Amino acid sequence: MSSLGKRTRAAREGIDREKLYPLPEAVKLVKDRAKAKFDETVEIAMNLGVDPRHADQMVRGVVNLPNGTGRAVRVAVFARGAKADEAKAAGADVIGAEDLVEKVQGGNIDFDRVVATPDLMPLVGRLGKVLGPRGLMPNPKVGTVTMDVTNAVKGAKGGSVEFRVEKAGIVQAGVGKASFSAEKLVENIMAFADAVQKARPAGAKGHFINRVAISSSMGPGVKIEPGSLFPNPQQAH
Repeated sequence: MSSLGKRTRAAREGIDREKLYPLPEAVKLVKDRAKAKFDETVEIAMNLGVDPRHADQMVRGVVNLPNGTGRAVRVAVFARGAKADEAKAAGADVIGAEDLVEKVQGGNIDFDRVVATPDLMPLVGRLGKVLGPRGLMPNPKVGTVTMDVTNAVKGAKGGSVEFRVEKAGIVQAGVGKASFSAEKLVENIMAFADAVQKARPAGAKGHFINRVAISSSMGPGVKIEPGSLFPNPQQAH
């Protein structure tokens, strides 16, 4: 078994890996250990009491983080005519229809989020095998298949985060940058946790939020007391 590097050992010092920390304390621990030469992303991972293999236990949604994500997001929009003009005015980076489909099929995917108008979904549907595995397929449930192109683009560029439970029952996302103030990170994390809680499916039985941890891109994970994520701790159940 390889020994831990000096930097990793130093980052882990002062963190009890078995302890569940209150959210504000956990954020401070993560921020204090974000020592990389770049502005590290702060990430959250939530282990949920669901089995996503069952359709009635799928957890997915979108949340507008109150303080944004801190990262530049490139948005592609599948639209024609006036809606394409609307997308351009809203700040979309890539806009098109058949031409954009060909571009994506050719492997040119230089964007982070995708929005589409409903009339173009039969066209976009051809890209399921390309966009699906990357989590980029537009979906009306998270507001990315819509005629309200302006708000969809502005939301994507301004701090909206999509989430979807993975096979192991885990939801994870970036919720800000290590350079954010502790207060802003706490607000973002609480907003994310609230959105996940509200997306609890009818098929979920028993305890919903089992374990939560946050970390920076290069830092160690810090476990959080789930109740501290909510104004009313009972929401964590």
